[in-house]
Amino acid sequence: MSISSNCAVRPSAALPALALAWCVLASSDTFAVELPASLAEDAAWRMSGQGEARWWGFKLYDASLWIDGRQWRWQRPFALALRYSRAFSRGDLVDASLKEIERLFVPERESLAHWRVELEQAFDDVAEGDRLTGIFSPGVGVIFYRGDDQVHCIHDERFARHFFSIWVDPRTRNPGLRTRLLGLTGDD
Repeated sequence: MSISSNCAVRPSAALPALALAWCVLASSDTFAVELPASLAEDAAWRMSGQGEARWWGFKLYDASLWIDGRQWRWQRPFALALRYSRAFSRGDLVDASLKEIERLFVPERESLAHWRVELEQAFDDVAEGDRLTGIFSPGVGVIFYRGDDQVHCIHDERFARHFFSIWVDPRTRNPGLRTRLLGLTGDD
């Protein structure tokens, strides 16, 4: 599996990944959030884990982390797929993302302003059932999909690491979801 610097994802294997994904789905209690069709064809992807995000008891979204390798690492591509359980505006998504990045990393204001512009291009309003996927590409940045359509690419690995840290950093607001996404045990 490779992701070029122009944000094109190139399949590297022709094995039936969809059959593998179906086996994973059939054996789990909850349904995984599927990858965009163009990515699901690549047999290199495997689901690391899945879970749901809740706030005050209200379900916000289902999440699945797809990896290219045996375990999640910043040095390898990975995909975080979210399926929303309720409607959110673009502004809400952008604001919540930047608020968490700022909480975790305290970046300079210029970076936050630039990232706001980028996220406003990447996100749109979402409704119940909408699927957003972010692909982390080491050395490149992040590619965003809405459903099966690629919508935006941000060529900034620092931003990409900060963005995905919302879910994978040990300081996340939802450590239980992090544990499930990364396929960790309670001791990790």
